[in-house]
Amino acid sequence: MHDIRAIRENPEAFDRDLERRGLSPLSAELIALDDARKAAVSAAQGAQERRNALSKEIGAAKKAKDEARAAELMAEVARLKDEAPGLEAAQGEAEKALDARLAAIPNRPKEDVPLGADEHGNVEYRRFDSSRERLAQGRQHFELGEATGLMDFEAAAKLSGSRFVVLKGHLARLERALGQFMLDLHTGEHGYTEVVPPVLVRDEAMFGTAQLPKFRDDQFAAGDGFWLIPTAEVPLTNLVRENILAEDELPLRYTALTPCFRAEAGAAGRDTRGMLRQHQFNKVELVSITAPEKSDEEHERMLACAEAVLKKLDLSYRVMTLCTGDMGFASRKTYDIEVWVPGQQTYREISSCSVCGDFQARRMNARYRAKEGRGVGFVHTLNGSGVAVGRALIAVMENYQNPDGSVTIPSALQPYMGGLNRIEGPNT
Repeated sequence: MHDIRAIRENPEAFDRDLERRGLSPLSAELIALDDARKAAVSAAQGAQERRNALSKEIGAAKKAKDEARAAELMAEVARLKDEAPGLEAAQGEAEKALDARLAAIPNRPKEDVPLGADEHGNVEYRRFDSSRERLAQGRQHFELGEATGLMDFEAAAKLSGSRFVVLKGHLARLERALGQFMLDLHTGEHGYTEVVPPVLVRDEAMFGTAQLPKFRDDQFAAGDGFWLIPTAEVPLTNLVRENILAEDELPLRYTALTPCFRAEAGAAGRDTRGMLRQHQFNKVELVSITAPEKSDEEHERMLACAEAVLKKLDLSYRVMTLCTGDMGFASRKTYDIEVWVPGQQTYREISSCSVCGDFQARRMNARYRAKEGRGVGFVHTLNGSGVAVGRALIAVMENYQNPDGSVTIPSALQPYMGGLNRIEGPNT
């Protein structure tokens, strides 16, 4: 959510930022909506103030035994009382119109975000090369998984339709091992607090992190006012909604391993084979709540924490700074980590780490009390994948595949696999 006062103070800067997002200028429209809101508030307050003043005049008139004047004043009070609901409704509608318009506008990009229309405008930030020789070619994960009998898309389709998978045996254990490994890393070495949040949330939580209202079609509604979470970002970030934190409490760092659910309404025809784009998948999420002056530093730290997962798994990857036309609605700046997948001979996204400034905090009314009497302000929020478990499974399978179709278990995961060092085929 944007601050209308900041827009009023510098409308030209606001419009320049929106232009970098590929949007037309909106400051004039927003200021006009705010003027209408102010006028409605003024009218309602003015009427109430007039009623209060008239009440005093009525008392004075009655004290002076001026019954005619008292009757005249009481008639005016009655008229104002009749008008009050309409004035209050007009104020509410004006406030609702402004809030709805503000809620539909994406966050303003940071100045150092590269300008671009789509993913072709993204800029490489850095990369990491595995110590192992890169495969010149290889089978894709679904070919490996189906050949072992441990990855079953047909059974999943019978249960749930397309974009689902059933994992069995050692592949199921490998996915579980990846999630546990990531949680242990982030809690043990990176200082995140593990959380087990609900995976059903209400409208207010989805609005707070900006999934609603704009991305309603990409979500799964569960009925009775609940939504299945598209990522643990939603419940973890909303842990601070409608709170005023002490600055000494910051930063807060949370992590969670949850199932995630996405309708993928805009992904028709994309990645229809395999596990790359599923309606249900597991992900380890990282969320930070910081003071404003610390959020840029925290963004780099979060990125390094996500990268550490891939380094310990010895997977090649690159970090891309997303351009203005490719980053998410709530983000001010986003880094994507893209892992190398030999089966496609390309890099695929496995993590996004975003700094949102106070954009989500305003939607959630999440604030902090600054030290030394500097008052109350909005916190800054950050979120990132630490990382997507299913895509990590894909990367491990494809990068650690052997000519005979078996998959070597990375050394970092072997303690989670009961010492198993290779997946060769069906098992129980």
